[in-house]
Amino acid sequence: MPVRYAPVRYAALLALGIAGAAQAQPVATLPQIMPQPMAMHLTGGLLPIGPNATMVIQRDSDPETIRLARESLAALGVTHIRIARHLPARRKDTTIVLGLAGDATTAKALAETGGAPVTGQEGYALASTAAGGSPLIVLAGADADGLYYAAQTFTQIAARGTMPALSITDRPRMPVRGTIEGFYGAPWSSADRLAHIAFLGRLKANTYIYSPKDDPYARTNWRTPYPADRLAELELLIDAARRQHVRFTYAISPGPTICYSDPADVAALRRKIEGFQALGLRSFLIAFDDIAYATWNCPGDAAAFGPPGKEAAGRAQAALVNDTMQWLTTRDPQATLMVVPTEYYDAVETPYKAALHAIDPRVLVQWTGTDVVPAAIALRDAKAAARAFGRKPLLWDNYPVNDYPESTGRLLLAPYAGRAAGLADALSGILANPMNQEAPSRIAVTGSAAFAWNDRDYDPERTLPFAARMLSGDHAATTDALLLLFDLEHLAPTFGALPWQPQAPLLKQKLDLVRDRLAHGAAGESLTALRALAAEADSIAAAPAIIRAHVNDAGFLTQSGPWLDAMALWGQALQASTAGLIASLVQEPASARHFADAAALATRAGAIRTLPGTTRPQGTIRLGDGVLDLFIRQAPELVSADRRHESARNDGP
Repeated sequence: MPVRYAPVRYAALLALGIAGAAQAQPVATLPQIMPQPMAMHLTGGLLPIGPNATMVIQRDSDPETIRLARESLAALGVTHIRIARHLPARRKDTTIVLGLAGDATTAKALAETGGAPVTGQEGYALASTAAGGSPLIVLAGADADGLYYAAQTFTQIAARGTMPALSITDRPRMPVRGTIEGFYGAPWSSADRLAHIAFLGRLKANTYIYSPKDDPYARTNWRTPYPADRLAELELLIDAARRQHVRFTYAISPGPTICYSDPADVAALRRKIEGFQALGLRSFLIAFDDIAYATWNCPGDAAAFGPPGKEAAGRAQAALVNDTMQWLTTRDPQATLMVVPTEYYDAVETPYKAALHAIDPRVLVQWTGTDVVPAAIALRDAKAAARAFGRKPLLWDNYPVNDYPESTGRLLLAPYAGRAAGLADALSGILANPMNQEAPSRIAVTGSAAFAWNDRDYDPERTLPFAARMLSGDHAATTDALLLLFDLEHLAPTFGALPWQPQAPLLKQKLDLVRDRLAHGAAGESLTALRALAAEADSIAAAPAIIRAHVNDAGFLTQSGPWLDAMALWGQALQASTAGLIASLVQEPASARHFADAAALATRAGAIRTLPGTTRPQGTIRLGDGVLDLFIRQAPELVSADRRHESARNDGP
């Protein structure tokens, strides 16, 4: 006979839990890992991690992986670490093993934990147990990248301060995951790029493409060598990316001026690539986007490829790409090459795309989806693109980039969404095109990286709290304040009139509830809803100061500064509007003054502009637009005009 739990039983259990929380020993709970692992489950309780540990290091454990493991042990309370090459014969303290899954010591330790085998390139296993009497933690990688990813997962677990017995087996669904700095407008600084590369490493993303449109040495003056100081800056980035297991990829855009048939231009392209090969770079991209491709830049191309036209352009581009790929791999068999075609969006089969079928199958061809900024990408779209290009495309996803008119004045902070589970079956990877503002871009890129790793189990709504906690250092009030900002910058535009993600959906629910209660005229319910809205307005108004006090990322604070300024004023305007509505309902005389204050504050908020020289295009800040500003404008009409006029008379001299 099934047991029935009465509500009083639940209440008693809850009361018992609250009363005993301070005295109870912590229990093991499943951690949140981003990206979501393929398989993860608890196998026991919390491990008794003490102050001493032995770290058993096998081959291919690079310094960054070891550093991450050391820091994670420190977060768990370990103060003394002994280094060994083999498992201790007798273990009385915590032992952690780092190595490749094929190493005998690593395999033996993994078997002792009951962990599952490691499979797939970049895959890893992380397993922990205390079954032998002392804690044993194993980080096993299919390769050096997988071992590094195991250490990143260990870092996320250890940040909680406790280590449960658990088993994780994981590997990426897509081989290419990361970002392409491919926007128009002011390029990122070296500090921005270093921060972004470190961020990509934490999220198990493996690719960063350097392709700022406003770098003259990569596009307008692509034949010209970089000055020594610029090359030194790029070398620092390449070295940093290597440490973080991120493939730094250099993109060159010769399309506007190249003569495909001219040996001098082919030689110039090779010289530019050779300069980066000398720095240890192995990954390159040739971009033909945003060019006029139905005309030739020199008479020789007509003789080599026929009359100018889109199909001829496709044949010329394919010839240059194949020549470059053959030359590259002769010099470095491990070199990789990507290409951005001129017809980079839609999945329509055309003569130009058909000509690109001749490109070496090892070359990755990028595609932005069914539009330049697509609202959604279905599996059928990706399969159609694969037919059009003759291979699985690499998705250049133009989100959260904000360099086009419809995004003027916006940070795009909605979660990465609208991409169908199962796209890994039809794509070779995903590269997000971020905003001019590097640090705020990480909010959405957290989602794109998580989706590319595990599209089947991806949940966009879980990425926003995770990103907020990362920025806040897991400070609860700051996390909540950031989530308010994310909601007010939730709108995601396209090139058309309709956005593909709505503005301020959480705030809109609360404002709609107030409208509903006022419309139905029940004073008690209206006042209850308005008091809740007043608390929300207080939170919005206070959020910028909380963020500035507790977010330690200087880049985020600077780059989001105008939006934080506007948020404080919009919060104050909502406070004034709410006060006006409450005053009207309780027949206090100050309602008109409150509404006037709200209008004045809204005007000030709406006049704040983007930082000069950063965003393209420049403009006034738009935050919560169509939701917050609309409510403030309409609030005086939600109550009796006679009552407001009476209030205004009572407020007079």
